Amino acid sequence: MHNFRQITENLYNVGANDRRIRMFENAHPVPRGMSYNSFLLMDEKTVLLDGVDSAIIEQFWQNLEAVLNGRELDYLVINHIEPDHCHPYLQLLQRFPGLTIVTNKKALTMFTQFYDVDLEGRTLEVAEGDTLKTGKHSLTFYMAPMVHWPEVMVTYDTTSKILFSADAFGTFGPTDGKMYADEYLFEEEYLPEVRRYYASIIGKYGRNVNNLFEKIANLEISMFCTLHGPIWRKDLHLILDKYRQWASYTPEQPGVVIAYGTIYGNTALVAEILANKLADAGVEKVRVYDVTATDPSYILADCFRFDRLVFASATFNAELFPFMETLLLDLKNHNLTNRTVALIENGSWAISSGKKMREILEQMKGLNILEPTLTFKSSPKNVDVEALDEMVNALMAA
Repeated sequence: MHNFRQITENLYNVGANDRRIRMFENAHPVPRGMSYNSFLLMDEKTVLLDGVDSAIIEQFWQNLEAVLNGRELDYLVINHIEPDHCHPYLQLLQRFPGLTIVTNKKALTMFTQFYDVDLEGRTLEVAEGDTLKTGKHSLTFYMAPMVHWPEVMVTYDTTSKILFSADAFGTFGPTDGKMYADEYLFEEEYLPEVRRYYASIIGKYGRNVNNLFEKIANLEISMFCTLHGPIWRKDLHLILDKYRQWASYTPEQPGVVIAYGTIYGNTALVAEILANKLADAGVEKVRVYDVTATDPSYILADCFRFDRLVFASATFNAELFPFMETLLLDLKNHNLTNRTVALIENGSWAISSGKKMREILEQMKGLNILEPTLTFKSSPKNVDVEALDEMVNALMAA
């Protein structure tokens, strides 16, 4: 049975939710599932904008056939060819012999990397600013490389003023019957997962996000139709303001993230003592994470959110505790900058975790790494309380 959603008089979402998936891209936890949007424009020419993941393919076909209601599909616009959007493409080419693929040169190259298919006579290659008339509607294409793959583009419907934004403005999680972002409580229901999505999926490419903003700055936009999550139709400044902050790596608000890697609980206790002291000193937002118990994507999201970070790690086989190393490399790979960082190290012999953490962090630009690293041996009884208080003061002053 079909379950499509109508957006405007002639625009439909023929995608669906996958509530069984637990790891998006086999890397990021999505405990409630994931949504995949695919948009069908019913004009003089019919246009499908992007596809869906294999997990929801049967629902997609039922939705597509119901909306087409016997009409042929004329165009497939590919804004992003990542596999979670392109599963139906070969079958679409087979089912609709007159179908033309509309996308850019790099996407066409990647299409042939994924699929062994002859596209001769089946494609319309577009470049920056090119336009496609579909009847009453006119689609204009803007390249958006690395938001978040190199072939990404966005499509602007100059008639309805809708921007089909590929992965931009998307979120983890399914939609719970509510198709529009304004139907959710922004701070409580929407922002946490859209922040984690941005940090995990697009966070490395802040410069590219800013480049896209320059291209669309003068467009009159009524909606953002993203490939994951609800559609934006009101208060677009809310999501735009967040993207501008994240793209410039500007902290959203004051706060301290404490991430610790512990073996027997001693490093954890020192991290907890530090959290208590920071709270007593007046820091309103303190987030404490055990790196073995929390997926890095959640910690990464809060590192994008807050302005001060503390990493506390045990030494493990004379090296850095592996889960802490994973987290720090993840931060490095997402180009996080403009943060103040404090370090705590522990070990019973050959203490080296502080040095190893610093080696990774010093490869990142724009971090203010506080001196000195706080070192203690084996158990918290050997913590220099005065040094811990000095760390609190330094974090408060940052």
